[in-house]
Amino acid sequence: MRILSGVQPSGELHLGNYFGAIQQHLALQEQGDAFYFIADYHALTTLHDAPRLRQLTREVAATYLALGLDPAKATFFRQSDVPEVHELTWMLECVTGMGVLQRATSYKDKIARGIKPNVGLFTYPALMAADILIYGSNLVPVGQDQVQHIEIAQDLAASFNHAFGVEVLVRPEFRLSATPKVPGVDGQKMSKSYGNTIPFFARGKALKRAVNAIVTDSKDPKREALDPDGCNAFAIFALFADEAEQAELAQRYREDRTFPGYGVTKKRIIELIDERFGPARERFDALLQPGSELDDVLLAGARRAREVARETVDRCREAAGLGPMLR
Repeated sequence: MRILSGVQPSGELHLGNYFGAIQQHLALQEQGDAFYFIADYHALTTLHDAPRLRQLTREVAATYLALGLDPAKATFFRQSDVPEVHELTWMLECVTGMGVLQRATSYKDKIARGIKPNVGLFTYPALMAADILIYGSNLVPVGQDQVQHIEIAQDLAASFNHAFGVEVLVRPEFRLSATPKVPGVDGQKMSKSYGNTIPFFARGKALKRAVNAIVTDSKDPKREALDPDGCNAFAIFALFADEAEQAELAQRYREDRTFPGYGVTKKRIIELIDERFGPARERFDALLQPGSELDDVLLAGARRAREVARETVDRCREAAGLGPMLR
């Protein structure tokens, strides 16, 4: 089974990235042939700062390795190290109706949030489809908001195969994370686009500032019961705590009129983040230093990814009547 997923280097990674994607990626590397890439081409739709993009790309790579990605089990690479993906994108676009891309809700959502529209943002789903199809991916782990992109990839694979009468491209399927939506500090989905994130490698004052920004209601626990089910801080706390600790805090919310308030929950969130990510932070810092294995891992991953990508593009070229790719 070929597993594929990508992550954009468009900002500091946060709890939404971890629980919504990274945690699942690390588990799946034990269950199949995993291909994970850093989607730096995709980041160009909104990020036009070369030094920043290079730095964020390295930070994403260091994050995955620090958290436990094993290069011996997963092919890990930069998207931009596999330029064949653009050739496949063009071939897919040539068999795709305009309506497919016009229906993409992610484009509409981004425009509604004030992101300046550009052609790359509009054709983003076609590039994402090529990312998936070029490696013969069977399974793509995603959050709920990305399901439509996998459906578009399915449509584009079927369109290409039908147009040229050859079953060249494999139909991918999606798998949702057990935690498909992680709440941000404002209660919406945690997202860099919304500015409501808690970076999991933050520490000290920066971590405290991020956690203390979690929005809570104005109830006085000395006067009335608190509702754990409607509490944003409790929802974030529950991402880390076991069932026994969740039950204990929920009971205090409902029954303990001496409970000091939401500050207790936020303090515990900070402690749990430190416990979960503290050791990985040190590894992350080391990987960003000159001379670490980071660049070698990405180079080795890119070589393997390009071999697979070239085989797919060769088959698509033959199916479409194009000449063989020059080596």
